Amino acid sequence: MSATEAAPSTDQVLTITEGALAAINELREAEPDGEHLGLKVEIIDRDGPEFRYDLYFETVTKTAITDVIRNHDGLKVIVPAADVDDLVGAVLDHELGQLVMRNPNQPKPLQLGTLITTDEVAGEVRTVIDDQVNPALAAHGGYVTFMGHDGEGKAFLTMGGGCHGCAMSRMTMLQGVETMIMEAVPVITKVIDATDHTTGENPYYS
Repeated sequence: MSATEAAPSTDQVLTITEGALAAINELREAEPDGEHLGLKVEIIDRDGPEFRYDLYFETVTKTAITDVIRNHDGLKVIVPAADVDDLVGAVLDHELGQLVMRNPNQPKPLQLGTLITTDEVAGEVRTVIDDQVNPALAAHGGYVTFMGHDGEGKAFLTMGGGCHGCAMSRMTMLQGVETMIMEAVPVITKVIDATDHTTGENPYYS
């Protein structure tokens, strides 16, 4: 084995509930080489108020030598060394047919006060938001506010109204708002939702 496998249960990086474990094992058993696969859990995005994750199967014997492997009732869980500290205490659960990560750890706070808000790029982004994005979101009682950009291609927005706090707002942001802004302002290559969605009240989608 190319990665280091530690003792089970007493030194886990994250917790996997029974429901999540059953769902993962069912998917793994459907794979042709399922008995050789482990679940890779990694953080793929540290921008915004919450981490974004990628979960996929990987052949255990082909993992990176620095990866950390833990045994969860027969399921090998593989975590990149760089992500271990940020996943300690996290719980992978299964709700409404989906895997859900609950993580007490959060990315470093966004330094919104350092963002650029007055240059030409900022003006172009505001125009897209005023003319395209907010009229589209108005049908759902929501809107976005441009917080600025970092000069390196990232634009930061917050969501309000009916979009604030709803589970669908992240999808709306990434698939809709981001597309409109990036197509109209090519220097923007990523849109970050800087909203704390845990504080939303009466979300539009329920």
